[in-house]
Amino acid sequence: MAWVFLIGAILTEVTATLSLKAAVTGNKLWYIPVALGYGIAFTCLSFTLQNGMALGVAYGIWAAAGVALTAVAGRLIFKEPFTWVMALGIALVMGGVLLVEAGAAH
Repeated sequence: MAWVFLIGAILTEVTATLSLKAAVTGNKLWYIPVALGYGIAFTCLSFTLQNGMALGVAYGIWAAAGVALTAVAGRLIFKEPFTWVMALGIALVMGGVLLVEAGAAH
């Protein structure tokens, strides 16, 4: 069940972050999904921890997935740059998270 809550935390945090970009570049009503999204994201993250996932693992996966999804969605929705250097950086972050998770298993 921890993984379900973690996926919920990731998706709502990414949605809130994309809404924040929309709010600062356009309609201020986007601040509503920003506030709701971050509130739900942190609630889901707390449920993830309550269901036994280690903090370092949960936060690492949440952060890495959020960075990757936000960068890709920013490119698709807002036409922001996405270079090979950025892709390499995301891959390195994900590799680091995998090492943290592997280390937590021992």
